[in-house]
Amino acid sequence: MATLLRSKLSNVATSVSNKSQAKMSGMFARMGFQAATDEEAVGFAHCDDLDMEHRQGLQMDILKSEGGEEGSEPPLEGDIHYQRDGTGPLPPSASKEAGVCSELSGQGKPKITAWEAGWNVTNAIQGMFVLGLPYAILHGGYLGLFLIIFAAVVCCYTGKILIACLYEENEDGEIVRVRDSYVDIANACCAPRFPTLGGRIVNVAQIIELVMTCILYVVVSGNLMYNSFPNLPVSQKSWSIIATAVLLPCAFLKNLKAVSKFSLLCTLAHFVINILVIAYCLSRARDWAWDKVKFYIDVKKFPISIGIIVFSYTSQIFLPSLEGNMQNPKEFHCMMNWTHIAACILKGLFALVAYLTWADETKEVITDNLPSTIRAVVNIFLVAKALLSYPLPFFAAVEVLERSLFQDGNRAFFPNCYGGDGRLKSWGLTLRCALVVFTLLMAIYVPHFALLMGLTGSLTGAGLCFLLPSLFHLKLLWRKLLWHHVFFDVAIFVIGGICSVSGFIHSLEGLIEAFRTNAED
Repeated sequence: MATLLRSKLSNVATSVSNKSQAKMSGMFARMGFQAATDEEAVGFAHCDDLDMEHRQGLQMDILKSEGGEEGSEPPLEGDIHYQRDGTGPLPPSASKEAGVCSELSGQGKPKITAWEAGWNVTNAIQGMFVLGLPYAILHGGYLGLFLIIFAAVVCCYTGKILIACLYEENEDGEIVRVRDSYVDIANACCAPRFPTLGGRIVNVAQIIELVMTCILYVVVSGNLMYNSFPNLPVSQKSWSIIATAVLLPCAFLKNLKAVSKFSLLCTLAHFVINILVIAYCLSRARDWAWDKVKFYIDVKKFPISIGIIVFSYTSQIFLPSLEGNMQNPKEFHCMMNWTHIAACILKGLFALVAYLTWADETKEVITDNLPSTIRAVVNIFLVAKALLSYPLPFFAAVEVLERSLFQDGNRAFFPNCYGGDGRLKSWGLTLRCALVVFTLLMAIYVPHFALLMGLTGSLTGAGLCFLLPSLFHLKLLWRKLLWHHVFFDVAIFVIGGICSVSGFIHSLEGLIEAFRTNAED
């Protein structure tokens, strides 16, 4: 009897100890040690082999066995992540929120075809920022046209090698997807010494690009409205303030369902506007100034043109998610080829015919060169598109900031900006409003579309499209690369670095000069 009693007490103690260990694992996961992907989880576990064995072996068996016992406590959210096969049931919160990995991998969501993926890429690289390309030809001439082609080729290549970094060869020699996002690739390159440094760098670059995109939308809205109605006693700064007042409700956005309904119409409207501009230019083909197209460059302003061209091709940041949601990921390379070939042809033709039409009078936003009879109508459509496009990068920037600074467990720098009921706290709303106001202040003090676009393209565009993909490709797959791949990666990294530094310095000098001029006024 005593032996039986001691056996039962021993079993109870073991069960309690195992439950306690399971809860501790979940607690540590929620405190910030839970990785975003399985690859990060493995990378973290390599820092402690004993902990890895514990979580992946005995601990997971306990969780699975206890999950089926009647009256037992459900496994904690942090513990689900570490299960070997990932087949464990999701907790209620996970099923509602649908975590980052499941969203990116597309599990439980309808897959998209190659044509639909190509449409998404086209929307990213054929947006309204092509309106600044004729201005790039003004300072670059035929070399500017070459750069439009060169940037398309390089961005297509770096997009492919970025996706290649998502895959590795398993023990059976099969190529499997082990990462889900740009951040995962960056973290893998910096592991094990700095397992989160790469992701933080990519997040900072992404935030800068998203916020600068918002600023550009405000700048272009004020510019277009001012040039559409020059007789009204309203300055460009005042138009920017009016545009920002319209955009202020973006601070209250919880999702983008309402905004996304207009995205297709906006894109179609933009294509129609491009066709109208090209049609007007073709109607003046007899007056085209071929002799104005230069074989030399403006040394001071051409580096800005490089940033403008690069910025018009930025799409790498969302390519991993897009490829993960394709029905047939093998079609990704073909999709990248035809989208970038189409973008190269359309951008080159648009920039060339627009510059030939207005030559040295080409303005930063090409629609400002149109006759007043049609300029107002075209610009109003463009302003509507800019205002409806603003919530997309704004909401993405807010999500990155909130996840990095407010919702990252004990690693967060500030308290959570959401209450227990999921409602946004007052000070969280204030921060969102402050971000909208910040974009307005930048648009007021530096109302130069080309300079801002060149700075963003040189800083984050070149980094995300040229430098980081080639660097990550060399770091993760250098043992399997052929010599010509190594050559291409090194060449892109060197050329991209030179162009990025040169464009950034010249754009920054122009912005500082413009800022001083506006401050004096």
